[in-house]
Amino acid sequence: MNLHEYQSKFRFAEFGIPIPRGKTATTPQQVYEIAREIGGPVVIKSQVLVGGRGKAGGIKLAQNPEQAETLANTILGMNIKGLTVRKVLVDPAANIRTEIYLGITNDRAAGKAVIMASSEGGVEIEQIAREKPDAIIREHINPFLGLLEYQARNLASGINLPHEHWKTFTKIASNLYRCALASDAVLAEINPLVITGDNQLVALDGKMIIDDNALYRHTDIAEMRDTDAEPKEETQARAAGISYVKLNGQIGCMVNGAGLAMTTMDMTRLYGGEQIGPANFLDIGGGAQASKVAAALRIILADPNVKSVLFNIFGGITRCDEVARGILQALDEVKTTVPMVIRLAGTNAEEGRAIIDAANISNISSAATLTEAAKKAVDAARGAK
Repeated sequence: MNLHEYQSKFRFAEFGIPIPRGKTATTPQQVYEIAREIGGPVVIKSQVLVGGRGKAGGIKLAQNPEQAETLANTILGMNIKGLTVRKVLVDPAANIRTEIYLGITNDRAAGKAVIMASSEGGVEIEQIAREKPDAIIREHINPFLGLLEYQARNLASGINLPHEHWKTFTKIASNLYRCALASDAVLAEINPLVITGDNQLVALDGKMIIDDNALYRHTDIAEMRDTDAEPKEETQARAAGISYVKLNGQIGCMVNGAGLAMTTMDMTRLYGGEQIGPANFLDIGGGAQASKVAAALRIILADPNVKSVLFNIFGGITRCDEVARGILQALDEVKTTVPMVIRLAGTNAEEGRAIIDAANISNISSAATLTEAAKKAVDAARGAK
């Protein structure tokens, strides 16, 4: 789950990280009032979950409240890369002397969090890594010890931060780690962390990505979710309790179990080559109740790229004959002519396949193995008009 800039920065502030004293607004009049309250120049920043806001005209500097209101009238409602600006953040303009990057993410290879700093602040970290990899200083964080002071000082030294700022920088780095840990964040970054004209360190911009699997522990953060930037199918799947990720292929996959879903996707790519592949990752979870199958099927078929559907269900505790009846009941609710291949394995698999075959539905066929199912689904997708 991605947080907006203002949500990330306000979260940072809760953990003692200095941020500009800005406020959000949804109307030009509110922008005027905030600018008048701040006094002096302000920056109006569109709040959409996409990069390149500045280049798109979504970030503007205003010298007074009247100009701020005029600019807000242009920014609010603006379309930036397909997203409509519904809210802006009004921050006091900063006198920037130096820009620094500071961020924390997970290093899966090391099995630890890693904190990174660079003197190339204001630039995307991916670009820095690509163009100037030596400009990024890294420290892995022992999960039992947390971020240690000497590690923060190593970062400060590595980016040639003036020594007078080391103490404050160390505190900010420590607080960023506490914030990331307490939020179950997979990314927490300040870009840029600036040294202002009055020699203060301030988090001018922020970004956080929260682990979806941990949101049950953070109902306050979950309520901040903005679904505008997410595919509507993923929003619908989440509401139905289905794990779904939209992909670019032509075979809709409905599977119970994440590992089995990954294997199913791999098999469609294996036999589909470069042209045919999975249209989605979808884990329907344990069992295959008709209502859940119907919901998943609606989500899959809403994708116009889907040319065939592959069911790959393993019956463990749930019997395959019950699964087969659930699928047929779901197909009564969701009418479609899209070719479908159903592979059932596990308890009462033969009985389940017999039920599917006996239904004698023209666009449905059964398969005994995943290899057979994948080949059939690929052939159906290739033959679809």
